[in-house]
Amino acid sequence: MYTELLANIAILVLSGFVGFAVISKVPNTLHTPLMSGTNAIHGIVVLGALVTFGAAQEPSILTQVILFVAVVFGTLNVIGGFVVTDRMLGMFKTKKDTAKKADI
Repeated sequence: MYTELLANIAILVLSGFVGFAVISKVPNTLHTPLMSGTNAIHGIVVLGALVTFGAAQEPSILTQVILFVAVVFGTLNVIGGFVVTDRMLGMFKTKKDTAKKADI
């Protein structure tokens, strides 16, 4: 039991280091497409948490809390990512496009 837990913790920590190393090397011009890809990944996290929630038979309170937190944080990341992506793409619009959108 503890070997499996330690293996999962090691994978989590190594994933964090690899993610940081990859993200820190991304040039500024690629952040918007990267954010869109991150939104898709967090959508998968939300879907996985919901599937796990539905498949669990008589889950403990701790399991329910962890799954609920995963759904909430995943949803917040998806929404926040789309908001940030929209704002970043809005910086590239001309003033004419912005004025037309305000008139509607």
